[in-house]
Amino acid sequence: MFRGLFEHSVDTKGRTSLPVRFREVLARMEREANGDGVKAREARLIVTTGIDRCLVAYPLPEWQAFETKLAALSQFDPAVVQLKRIYVAGASECTVDRHGRLLLPPMLREYAGLNRDLVWAGMVTTIEIWAKELWTEQSLSSRVNRDAIARALTEHGL
Repeated sequence: MFRGLFEHSVDTKGRTSLPVRFREVLARMEREANGDGVKAREARLIVTTGIDRCLVAYPLPEWQAFETKLAALSQFDPAVVQLKRIYVAGASECTVDRHGRLLLPPMLREYAGLNRDLVWAGMVTTIEIWAKELWTEQSLSSRVNRDAIARALTEHGL
């Protein structure tokens, strides 16, 4: 499970370092998928645009499950088409190199406003990647309506 907030930067080539804790989670997922005796391949994430102005990184098994669910939905439902445009059309497979870095494609960096400082936010089964200033704005605005959040937690049995 991905949890926690980590501040990193993106260089001029578009490379950023995946937080060590997230690398450990990916390595564990890879071992489980391949069996303990099989050498793990390079870790891969599917990185795509999000509904908010951030990127969403999926471990490959999570992405495949998401795509399977999307494929089962009606291709004629306008909301499904929009969802596919947001998530699938912008998706890019990014490999984590031996130094723990991944290269974020220019279109994705531009969408999320990633110029220098960024925040990795663990979201249980996925990871969000935010420009630091946008994360700060989002974080503050998320806490404004505490009643709605409390109501949603109650409705979901949390």
